Amino acid sequence: MVDSERTPRYDLMRQVLKDISYAKWRDYDPEDTLRFYALRHYEAGMIKQSPKQIIAQGTDWRFLREKG
Repeated sequence: MVDSERTPRYDLMRQVLKDISYAKWRDYDPEDTLRFYALRHYEAGMIKQSPKQIIAQGTDWRFLREKG
């Protein structure tokens, strides 16, 4: 990030990356997460479709429901 000049602060970027818990997403329900962020984007006017439409038309949860 620093090399590509997206941020000038190496120390700050290092701390941010250290604090992010990459495995945390596994604890959340994917449909609830998508609904939450779609609603925030919808309310901000960034997307035109409602969260319900996005989930109905743009998701396929079969791979998450597969038993391995």
